[in-house]
Amino acid sequence: MNRHGFWDDVVKYRTILLMLAPAVFFFLLFAYVPMVGIILAFKQYNYAGGVFGSQWNGLDNIRFFFESGDAWRVTRNTALYNIAFIVINNLLQIFTAILLFEVGGKWFRKITQSVLFLPYFISWVVVGAIAYNLLNYDIGTVNVILKGIGMEPIDIYNTPAYWPYILVIVSAWKSLGYGTVMYLAAITSIDTEMYEAAEMDGANIFQRIMKVTIPNLYPTVIILTLLAVGNIFRGDFGMFYNMIGNNGILFSATDVIDTFVFRTLITTNDIGMSAAAGVYQSVLGFTTIMLVNYAVRKHDKDRALF
Repeated sequence: MNRHGFWDDVVKYRTILLMLAPAVFFFLLFAYVPMVGIILAFKQYNYAGGVFGSQWNGLDNIRFFFESGDAWRVTRNTALYNIAFIVINNLLQIFTAILLFEVGGKWFRKITQSVLFLPYFISWVVVGAIAYNLLNYDIGTVNVILKGIGMEPIDIYNTPAYWPYILVIVSAWKSLGYGTVMYLAAITSIDTEMYEAAEMDGANIFQRIMKVTIPNLYPTVIILTLLAVGNIFRGDFGMFYNMIGNNGILFSATDVIDTFVFRTLITTNDIGMSAAAGVYQSVLGFTTIMLVNYAVRKHDKDRALF
């Protein structure tokens, strides 16, 4: 009876299932099938033996990754950057969404959204080129202006201390439009009767924001934060690689797990160690999302992911 009911549902919802099929196929092909490669983290890979024919070497690859002295540095950088991105980007996006909702008229809101959204579509390759032309020591716009007003130029590409601030600013600029649209959609879905009731009670604009808008944004904030926390140990390779490149002087302040894995693979051709670093990254991400989701469930299970 259950099987008959199952096939009845398949036939009934066949159109929806066909629409879902490409996404399912995509994740199966690019997310689940590649998981077989995890075994490379426990093998001494050679091209003659391939993935399945190479000799097992236990935990040697993982041990070498930690003994290299880079594990703590890249883990710390990845986590701290992502925490900064999550906090600062969300605050800016919420602030901008509320500002557009409360201040902007219909056309002003649409034009501003379009302008803010534009950086999201710009490739990190282009962003890296823009940054280079702005920050270059000899011909960069910033240093040209500084020299023009009689100040000393700043050697930004040889000074690691500047880059945490630069990367946070660039990340906020590029993601502001996308996040603002999501939060603005959440705000516009709030029941207008709540605002009308607040106005009748004499609430001013700031009180409406604090007592109506922000509390109703909590579910959206929690879901987006949970999704972001799941990637807290996964750096944005496109951003870090195109902004920093292979500038070894900046690695101490900018190297994340993703760039470390890529550079290790390219320079040493050590597939086993690169795979071990990737497995380590995945385990950290999985553990983090499970812990955070558990904490959210303890506080309010209706707002947890699962």
